[in-house]
Formats: sequence, structure tokens, C-alpha cells
Amino acid sequence: MNVDVMIGALPKLLEGAWLTLQLLFISGFFGLLLAVPLAIARASPHAAIKALPYAYIFFFRGTPLLVQLFLVYYGLSQFAVVRESPILWPILREPYWCAIITFALHTAAYIAEILRGAIQAVPPGEIEAARALGMRRSTTMGRIILPRAARIALPAYGNELILMLKGSALASTITLLDLTGMARTIIARNYMPLETFLMAGLIYMAITFVLVRGLRFIEHRVNAHMRPRPTGPAKATEEAPAGLMPPS
Repeated sequence: MNVDVMIGALPKLLEGAWLTLQLLFISGFFGLLLAVPLAIARASPHAAIKALPYAYIFFFRGTPLLVQLFLVYYGLSQFAVVRESPILWPILREPYWCAIITFALHTAAYIAEILRGAIQAVPPGEIEAARALGMRRSTTMGRIILPRAARIALPAYGNELILMLKGSALASTITLLDLTGMARTIIARNYMPLETFLMAGLIYMAITFVLVRGLRFIEHRVNAHMRPRPTGPAKATEEAPAGLMPPS
């Protein structure tokens, strides 16, 4: 194993890692925006409301991400209405935006199911309390159900984010030089696949470690009210009234 080759490939691999992070966070942001209304519709008791979101989620969860990427990048350009559109064609002719659109649509389906399960897991007592206070359904959804569901769904959402990080490696199949694509380009020059892919794997692991720690920190902060309060003599002394403080 040649360590010098690994170190020499690092600057170019970091350039690819920057593109990977762009694909991850931009598509993740738009995917989350799309997933919220999908999840609300999926949690509806009315079959007519949840039919279309169900079909959308079934398609994107039932087909490989690579197939979806090829359908957007290669398939949409086959339609004349797309090629002649002054709005669609400048976007869909670029592999960068095709990857972001595909990843956003793909992850939205998974996040919607995560949120749907979290919405249905909100304790009924909290919803009944909101209705007892006279809150409308939309107000209850915005102030009670969605914030509570976001806390419930956070661990599963973190797993989906990590899966999307690894899935973003497919962007290299449509000529994008993300981390994997850059590694393949370097290998075509130095013929050192072991060292190059090993360094790329270490970068993926470093990004995953940062994501996991960041998500755990967020989860720790938003669920602070669920942590047990410290007990013991020190806590009892702090909570004791001023007139009842024990003598030192």
C-alpha cells in the first residue's frame, strides 16, 4: 500500500467531497419540503386524499435510485416539450440539477413515510388537549402534531440522511465528479484503485461521523424535556427555599 498515493489524491478527493455535500444537503432540503405535505396527506383518513401520495411513495421506494437517475437525466430529454422549454431545458440538460432533482424526489418518498409514522405516533392525548383548548385542525397540525412528530422522526431521518450520502455516489454515473467520480478519475491516471478508493472511503466515513454526531446533538437538544432530572442532595439543596436551607 502506497501512502504517498493516498496523500497525493487527497486534494482532488476533497473537491469531490464538496460536490457530494452539495448534492446531499440541497436535495435533502428540497426533499424535506416535499415530504411534509406528502406525509400529512398520507396520514389522512380519507382514501381519496392519500391515494396520490401513496402512488408517488410506492414508485420511488419500489424502483432503484439508479433507474430513477437515468429516467431523469436520459429520459426527460427525449420529449420535445422539455427540449423546447426555455425553463425546463436549461435545468434538465445539466447533470448537476438532474442529480439534485432525482435525489430530492427519492428521499422525499422515504422521509414522507418516516414522518407519516411519526404523525400517527403522536399521543392522542396531546391532540385531544389541543382540541379541548379550541384549536383548529390546521393550528393543531402546525403547533402540536408536526413539532412532536419531528422529534419522534429525528433518529430515522438521520439514518435516511446517511443512506442518501452513500446513494449520492451514483451521481458519478452521469458524469458528475463527486467523491466517487473523482476517485474513478484519479484511478484512470495513477492505476492505484486500492489506495484511492480507501482514501475515498475514509472521507465518506469522516462525513458520516460528523453527521451522526451533529444529529445526536440536535436530538439531545430538542428532547431535553424528556431527560430525567438530576436528583440527590445537591439538587435538593438547590431547590430548597431560602428560609429552609440546612445549616453549613
